[in-house]
Amino acid sequence: MRRTRFLIWKEMIELSRDPRLLFIVIVAPILQLFLLAYAASTDIREVPVLIVDADRSAPSRDVVARFAAAPTFTIAAVVSSPNQIDEYLDDGRAWLAVTIPRGFGDGIHGASPQTIQIVADGSDANSAGVAVGYASNLLAQYSVRLLSRQGSARSTPLIDPRIRVWFNPQLESRHFMIPGVIALLLLVVTTNLSSMGIVREKEIGTLEQLNVTPLSRSELIVGKLLPYALIGMVEVGLVVSVAIFWFEIPMRGSVLLLLAMSAVYLLTTLGLGLFVSTISATQQQAMMTATFFFLIPMVFLSGFVFPIENMPVAIQWLTYVIPLRYFLVIVRGIFLKGVGLETFWPEALALAGWGAAILALAIVRSSKRLA
Repeated sequence: MRRTRFLIWKEMIELSRDPRLLFIVIVAPILQLFLLAYAASTDIREVPVLIVDADRSAPSRDVVARFAAAPTFTIAAVVSSPNQIDEYLDDGRAWLAVTIPRGFGDGIHGASPQTIQIVADGSDANSAGVAVGYASNLLAQYSVRLLSRQGSARSTPLIDPRIRVWFNPQLESRHFMIPGVIALLLLVVTTNLSSMGIVREKEIGTLEQLNVTPLSRSELIVGKLLPYALIGMVEVGLVVSVAIFWFEIPMRGSVLLLLAMSAVYLLTTLGLGLFVSTISATQQQAMMTATFFFLIPMVFLSGFVFPIENMPVAIQWLTYVIPLRYFLVIVRGIFLKGVGLETFWPEALALAGWGAAILALAIVRSSKRLA
């Protein structure tokens, strides 16, 4: 026991002498707890709804007001033509489109059953199913209230919601999750590999040997990152093939566009890994820093599991600095919606800018470290 106590004391002293590792062990879990306590929620709130009001009557305005007053929904826009549904669902500005047909008001006044169409974006099966349930319940309550006002004893609802689900009619959750898993695998593999590249050279004592070779700093960095980029592109091809041919995830968009956007995404993951290597002294530190401070927060705050719209406003703003958020929109849009660059160009531009910034910062720090 005495020898064991001395060994325990020795390990505690060594841990206290490594402030970076101590910071990761103590501070990182507390930060993650605060972030995840607010962000990790499966509740559905403030679902963006597009209202297509082709009637413009008092009863139709009453329906719009009920959606606006419900805490579950937020009105993305009120339009008069169903032709605008596509653009709102394609780019994610709305999760639901509620179409009130012409003649709705006259039918309500005449106690004639009326049909309201609900079109849902099924790319997120869980959120779509819950949102459709909320909308149907809201219309059912409104129908009961209308019958009560009219003093009718009929049991047939006055409003009949007709549900259509786009992009994922069967509401299969794997259609939503597997494209996200592709993005997550790329992030984890390439970030961890590149984060330990330069640190490994320092630990085994070959960094000094590389410094005395004719290689320039830029050549050394490119030489360290390019193999991981090639590995990443091979992995993209493999996981996309498995997703399409084994799991039968529909590929409605361009495979070439997906590969091109994956290459842009690799700029961010490799740059992030290189940056982590510049602030780490050992491979252990590099792996723990990448995991605790970057990978885990990105998974929970990117929309991979929990809808960003359900998070507090402050955390929603924080998600804009997470590259995985943008690539998830891109990869799910290409797979499930078949959209092109004309739809997700803001995400593509943000992803390219993020990648260029973090890669430039990492190169500057690496050049100083390698000098």
